[in-house]
Amino acid sequence: MPENVYDMTLTKFLEAACSSSHVPGGGNVSAVVGAMGGSMIAMVANLTLGKKGYEAYQDQTQEILNAVQRSIETLKTLTLKDMEAFDDYMKAFRLPKNTDEEKKRRTDAIQAAAKIATTVPLTICRTCLALIKEANKLSRFGNKMAISDAGVGAYVCEAALRACMLSVDINLPSIKDPVFVSDVKNERARLFTEAAELSQKARTFVAEAMGV
Repeated sequence: MPENVYDMTLTKFLEAACSSSHVPGGGNVSAVVGAMGGSMIAMVANLTLGKKGYEAYQDQTQEILNAVQRSIETLKTLTLKDMEAFDDYMKAFRLPKNTDEEKKRRTDAIQAAAKIATTVPLTICRTCLALIKEANKLSRFGNKMAISDAGVGAYVCEAALRACMLSVDINLPSIKDPVFVSDVKNERARLFTEAAELSQKARTFVAEAMGV
């Protein structure tokens, strides 16, 4: 079982990421970055709750905060699942291949593991999009003294989404199921388009709120 990166100090996490170990790798790091982006959205929500001048937005803000916190917890879980999925993928390649039966079992295991190693980072990308949606909502009325960080959250989560998608892309050439590959590519295009549009909207509202 890979070590829980969320139990590490930041310095230890960076040391592990810099090392020759395959974990934490790109998908894991992207998930952590997405969670950090989410933390900025949550901070703006917390600075809007109970503040004078934002009375009309309290219920919306609480809903946003709850959704962001759920997504952060999801990313924490997915970080570990991504590490496990990659480990399982590597283990499949080490299966014996001395007989035809062993070769088939190994090929089937590699294909199954590759799909999981693709699906987990794709789910990280979906979760980053969910955070961008919340940043977009909050950017329209969040506390103006901290609204820039709603933009930070949108930027960071979009970057995390795009970065994590590379962990999806690298597996696709090895997957022999054309329907699965096509579905993933279609979802990638949708996620990129929606993330870009929502992130841009959030940043536009943030800029307006800051008067720039």
